[in-house]
Amino acid sequence: MRHKAVKFLIFPTLVFALMLSSLLGFGCGNSDDSAETASVIDEYIIADPTGDWGYPSPYLRYSRGPGYTRMSYIFDTLIWKNEAGFIPALAEEWEYDESDNAYTFKLNKKVEWHDGEEFTAEDVAFTIDYVKSHPDPFVTLIGPSGITQTEIVDYYTIKLYLETTYAPFLNDIAGTMVILPEHIWKDVEDPMSFNSPEAVIGTGPYKLLDYDKAQGTYLFEAFEDYYQGEPLVKRLAFVKTSEETITAALRQGSVNAGEIRPEMANDMETDGFTIVRSPYGWNAKMTINHKKHPLDSKEFRQALGYAIDRQALVNITQRGHALPGSPGLLPPDNAWYNPAMDDLYQYDPAKARQLLEGLGYTLNVDGYFIKNGEYLKLDMITQTRHGFKDVGQFIKDALEDLGIKVSLSILESKTVDAKVEAWDFDLALYGHGGLYEPSILPKVISGPGFNSARYTANEILNKLLDDQLHEMNPDIRLEMVKQIQEIYAEDLPAITLYHPDWYWAHDSQVQLYYTNGGMASGIPIPLNKMAFVGR
Repeated sequence: MRHKAVKFLIFPTLVFALMLSSLLGFGCGNSDDSAETASVIDEYIIADPTGDWGYPSPYLRYSRGPGYTRMSYIFDTLIWKNEAGFIPALAEEWEYDESDNAYTFKLNKKVEWHDGEEFTAEDVAFTIDYVKSHPDPFVTLIGPSGITQTEIVDYYTIKLYLETTYAPFLNDIAGTMVILPEHIWKDVEDPMSFNSPEAVIGTGPYKLLDYDKAQGTYLFEAFEDYYQGEPLVKRLAFVKTSEETITAALRQGSVNAGEIRPEMANDMETDGFTIVRSPYGWNAKMTINHKKHPLDSKEFRQALGYAIDRQALVNITQRGHALPGSPGLLPPDNAWYNPAMDDLYQYDPAKARQLLEGLGYTLNVDGYFIKNGEYLKLDMITQTRHGFKDVGQFIKDALEDLGIKVSLSILESKTVDAKVEAWDFDLALYGHGGLYEPSILPKVISGPGFNSARYTANEILNKLLDDQLHEMNPDIRLEMVKQIQEIYAEDLPAITLYHPDWYWAHDSQVQLYYTNGGMASGIPIPLNKMAFVGR
């Protein structure tokens, strides 16, 4: 039977405003009450220009990396990753049984939920059934990558049987699927409307103290009974701060960490801040609505590829702080990268015009293409975040120089996501991370959702995208992934524009780092919860 400890969670409605005022008034720093507590940090404030990423429950957090990151402080997965690779989390040990095509996880007996309830294998089994019935955008448990059977071996051991071999199981399932408390979620029929305090009871190192959707602020407090040790940071806050003022806030000591403009990295390092530079796990891309004419033509999309000088785009809009995008999607520093991508789609406006002329377009005397008496016009949407406004203007100029009329709209990032998901666009400029494990490829090429090109017209590509997930021989899988890049670059349903250099500055109280392979299924944000725990 389960037991319940005598503990209570309090979620005050006004505590965040009061505490934040206190934090900003007294600045940031370590507690110096005694030598024994010198390493304990009373509060740690993260400057965030993006604001709200949803209520940090497993279903109401926004389905991008920042939303998952905030939720990850409250909820744990079976295993996790740090700067070196996989580490134990809810599971102390795990092993793969090839004969059964199953993973066995031995759970940590010290784990308890934030409300004092005991954590057991029953919670894991329940979570798997629940996620099957209520899909999570980050986790797929149905189909070829799914779990067909859960066997509770004992109170703290569970065996998961897979439908087929699945190479990225540890990364995409065991290391990404957060475990739910059965005693709370068993009665929740609609997780998208479950926003009570009970919805954020987890096993993670932090409890939610306050969340302000309008202000885009979050306040977490340490869970003292965390099974991996009491967190070093007692209170963790995300405070919405404009990109322009983050460096000033860092220098004033009103925040401890934040993303900074690349050109400020050297100055901030000189000022004594620690600088963390991102790997190339993120891409800015131009998604093409290949369901609309004339964008449904491969040759037309290839013309767009030749029309954009990606190196000049990096030099001008990113001030050189990026790599030109790979036509095969994966960045050049990725272990799965195909070197054949290096020379594809070099800037060649003459080649682009030739392709358009082959589709029946002719240049009018005013320098714009026409066909059947109508101008070639495209609508392009983008956002202001990460300098996309400048990127949009660069691409608009490039395409108009080629002879295509372009109407550019600057929108909020969530509006761009919504319009892309609804296919309400011609060209869309935005980006996403996760470009580490090649399991990301079907998710962002053929899968559903706004991060994906949702391109399924090439059957060979479709088959390779699926087959590589189930190939356990890494050498054979590498060849499959290389072929995927070649076909993707040929069909070009989206154009990767660049892979940016991102820089974070922090005051060294917490050693922030970019997780090896990205957090969970590949989130490139240097705010791994284990940095705040001390592991």
